[in-house]
Amino acid sequence: MKEKENELRIVDPSFGSRVLDLIMDINYLRRRQLGGSTHPEIFFQIKHIFHILESIGSARIEGNHTTIAEYVEREIEDSENEDEAITEIKNNEAALSFIEEVIETTPINRAFVCELHKLVVKDLHREGSQTPGQYRNTNIVINHSKHTPPDFLRVNELMDELIAFINKPDPEKYDLIKVAIAHHRFTWIHPFDNGNGRTVRLLTYAMMIKMGFKVDNGRILNPTAVFCSDRDAYYDALQRADEGTDEGILAWVEYVLSGLNDEISKIDNLLEFDFVKSKILLPALKGLKERKIITTEELKILNKAAEKQEFKTSDLNEIFPDQNSVYLSRAVKRLRDLKFLKPIEENSRTYVLSFLKNYLMREIMICLDREGFLPMKNEV
Repeated sequence: MKEKENELRIVDPSFGSRVLDLIMDINYLRRRQLGGSTHPEIFFQIKHIFHILESIGSARIEGNHTTIAEYVEREIEDSENEDEAITEIKNNEAALSFIEEVIETTPINRAFVCELHKLVVKDLHREGSQTPGQYRNTNIVINHSKHTPPDFLRVNELMDELIAFINKPDPEKYDLIKVAIAHHRFTWIHPFDNGNGRTVRLLTYAMMIKMGFKVDNGRILNPTAVFCSDRDAYYDALQRADEGTDEGILAWVEYVLSGLNDEISKIDNLLEFDFVKSKILLPALKGLKERKIITTEELKILNKAAEKQEFKTSDLNEIFPDQNSVYLSRAVKRLRDLKFLKPIEENSRTYVLSFLKNYLMREIMICLDREGFLPMKNEV
């Protein structure tokens, strides 16, 4: 293949191209005012679940076979004895949190990209790196790929070019095309000895936040769902782009943007509490009762918590008119001890549902799967 065919460039889609329709649709979602009705504490927990899904999905692409159910069980047990597969997933979670903490004030530069790499390979052996946070100093091959990455002596030059491309102030209409092209270009360069796929998917997340998908005001992004739902399709689309032709690159761009549009449209439903309550929370609580993890009385209390989003013990008088405040306080305390309720802040007597690191988390995952939110199907 001629080197000029791999020139890093923006490819303009033709008039009438589906890519243009997708850009308009996603830009509408980007600008849409997110006045969601889901309580911030509830939304934060749902967002954490999607960080888990993002991390499991990214690791899955690289051959990590930990299922969602297995990971949730580890979370419930809160075990300190983690194997490497679990550490790999937790590393990705830590990197997502790092991005959200620093991205508003941190440029996407070499130091940022290398820090992402250090985070994803930390304490790993099989999926680790000989040189964490440093570009590779040897030539490599990619398993099951026709593409041979460039000589290691060119990595610095090519990555400098890519980072300049990412940061170049092009017209906004090219933002989404640049996200897709940068993702492919990174995988084409393969700048690290290992962990390239995990790092580039985090870079895609960071670029989307930079371009206006604000995750600090009530939005969830799960771009890895685009790639992990069908690993073969992901690699096939990357291989088309490896050809270096306009057609191959635009086919890759369409693949990425189509997936992003579907994911963002779907996940934005979680901003509306009526949807969250009727499709996720209440069915999940019913599942707890069916598994005999909670009693009928406890189900009524937790249903009240779900319906009101935040509640006080006194709110239970209407469903337990014959019980005194001491009895109701003890019932609430038991649910707090089971970690199904938590105060909205320390020492507060106002409570919200809690569904991280407990059996309700598993039921929430089951409901998310039923509603089509889980990229890996039938794993809970």
